[in-house]
Amino acid sequence: MSQIANVSRRQFLKITGMGATGLVLGGLLPGFRPAWAKAGDAVSELNLFVSIGSDDLVHIICHRSEMGQGIRTGLPQVVADELMADWQKVQVVQGLANAEYGSQNTDGSRSVRRFYQIMREMGASARAMLEQAAANQWQVPLEEVQARDHQVWHQKSGRSLRFGELAEAAAGLTPPAKDQLKLKSPDDFNYIGKDVPIVDMPAILSGQTVFGQDVQLPDMLYASIERTPVVGANVKSVDNSAALKVKGVVDTFVMPEQSEPVLFKPLPGVAVLATNSWAAMQGRKQLRIEWTDSTHSQHDSDAYLDVLKGRVKQQGKVIRSIGDAYAGMMNAVDTFEAGYSVPYLIHAPMEPPAATAVFKDGTCEIWACTQTPQSTQQNVAGALGIEPDKVKVNVTLLGGGFGRKSKPDFSVEAAILAKQTGKPVKVSWSREDEIRHGYYHAAAAMHFAAGMDDTGRVVSWLQRTAFPSISWTFNGTSDEPSGSELDLGFGDLPFALDNLSCEVQKAEAHLRIGWVRSVSNIQHGFAIGSFVDELAHKLDRRPRELWLELLGSDRLVDPEPEGFKYGNYGESKAVFPIDTARIKGVLNLVADKAGVDKPTAKNEAWGLSVHRSFVSYVAVATKVRVDGNKVQVLEMHSAIDAGTVVNPDRVRSQMEGAMIFGLSLAMMGEISVKDGAVVQSNFHDYPLLRINQSPQIHSYIVESSQAPGGVGEPGVPPVAASLCNAIFRAGGKRIRDLPISKHMQV
Repeated sequence: MSQIANVSRRQFLKITGMGATGLVLGGLLPGFRPAWAKAGDAVSELNLFVSIGSDDLVHIICHRSEMGQGIRTGLPQVVADELMADWQKVQVVQGLANAEYGSQNTDGSRSVRRFYQIMREMGASARAMLEQAAANQWQVPLEEVQARDHQVWHQKSGRSLRFGELAEAAAGLTPPAKDQLKLKSPDDFNYIGKDVPIVDMPAILSGQTVFGQDVQLPDMLYASIERTPVVGANVKSVDNSAALKVKGVVDTFVMPEQSEPVLFKPLPGVAVLATNSWAAMQGRKQLRIEWTDSTHSQHDSDAYLDVLKGRVKQQGKVIRSIGDAYAGMMNAVDTFEAGYSVPYLIHAPMEPPAATAVFKDGTCEIWACTQTPQSTQQNVAGALGIEPDKVKVNVTLLGGGFGRKSKPDFSVEAAILAKQTGKPVKVSWSREDEIRHGYYHAAAAMHFAAGMDDTGRVVSWLQRTAFPSISWTFNGTSDEPSGSELDLGFGDLPFALDNLSCEVQKAEAHLRIGWVRSVSNIQHGFAIGSFVDELAHKLDRRPRELWLELLGSDRLVDPEPEGFKYGNYGESKAVFPIDTARIKGVLNLVADKAGVDKPTAKNEAWGLSVHRSFVSYVAVATKVRVDGNKVQVLEMHSAIDAGTVVNPDRVRSQMEGAMIFGLSLAMMGEISVKDGAVVQSNFHDYPLLRINQSPQIHSYIVESSQAPGGVGEPGVPPVAASLCNAIFRAGGKRIRDLPISKHMQV
């Protein structure tokens, strides 16, 4: 008789000899009591983020989600530096959903730039309390004591006390006021600006970590959900008789109907609940579902893009203007125009969404690979009809995110099913689920025109964009991009122009639109970077030369006097202005390092582009070889100016990842829709970059004392333009409509 057993990925690897020790999480993950605090431990909390045990271990909470970017190392690094702690005696604790931490939404490349100063203050505050505790014990003036090397020293006598010896007394003191904190000089940093290995690496390499897909609880049911293929359609009828005959299947459940706006509500569908994941998936295949009609069932992505391309050729709603762009075009000696498009895209993280939930006595506990534990808490509470403080969210490691896991619909699914069954329920999305039922990067069309005088100087510039708005996901009514989306590489154009018109056209939404790594900068970086290169070719100018001319003098750009209310990624324009000197700095750095102006072999060429996003500056140079209709990417160089850098190793890693991510999108990324449903389903028809397609990658970091900018997303926007520019200059086609695979062999 056949038997089915629940075997984790790591158990499977161990059994087959292909991996290291397996890990199955039994029981509950830690609660609000710190993970490191065992019964009887003497642990003293100095502030919200720092606690010190009597054993000298410093426990630092990371309230953001780790998805490979190294934030569980970076933020504690900052705290430990100001604390004067020994990094070898630091333990990082994953924070649960807790409003006291401030925002925990780990997207928008905000973790370091928003919390760098706060983490410094947390470390400095704890250090000051330890020093005060030591001064009190020795009965000496505070100015005579100093923390260093995980101890507090009395400078005159040479006496010292370990952090663990002072922790209890320090925790009883009133924390110093913010204006009394003494932050270290950057010259004295021990960890900030240094390559510190990520804290999770040994556990990841040995298979001792827990990702969302790894969570195991006693008596847990597994759920596989057949979701509506078309947004707006609900379950009309279901025949579950065959599904219930599959061994291991316990029950089926019709998920709640959905109305617009779609928000973060689960998609309608039918869940199959089973004692193991295989049975749940096999039972799901046996479901016979009839769906209701939807107003989006006629959506066709090819026809839709054609409509958008037509719209952006017409005058649109002006969001920013300088002079009179239309008169400037009429009076120009020469003009040039071009249109560009980007298809729908999906995140495709290595780990698809997964969440496990328990509902008992009016409370819910969630384990999820989430970028947004607080939003998860709020949305789960709303779906279950309970207060948010009755929902506890445990954050696992994330096998990639790219913005997908900042949408908590998958956690809500698990919570609804846990309440329905009265048992722990794990919802695992398959790759097919992730591609066919996700939140998509908007398809977009752009149109550009430039007018030149008799010297070849650009005197007038016109740009238009159209794409379905993320706002529609939240309100169900928006039919044109929101201001925050136009902030992303469009309305903030940094060029010095006599005449400019930035315009937007309408675009109705038919899919769940969501954030994908670098968001609207994807299409705008591609279009602007390509158009500048096309102008340079027309004017017989070197691309770098034209970029520098368009950027003009070193200055700070403010689009607001020109009618555009600029959000600047939620940051102060005084602290994070649009600085053309920094744009030119990365452009020149990458061009010089790559040698873009040097001769290349036949059928080889460099492409160049630069873009500011998430208050950082990135330039990319790409070298390709074109043989007939085949393109091979040979080298990629990137330069980033992200202000103060906490962990250079992680920044280089993020830039390398951005190059790979950007190449995948530019070369092969496309989600197509027929009859309202996504056509693609897995990596055979939504391919990612393979090793044989990957070039040599070089990354450079500008040393800077400016405030920290974003890192995770800014590397993506210049990639597509630099690649397409290189292809054209190597003797290939001028590609204006992505992906490249529709035009050439990649």
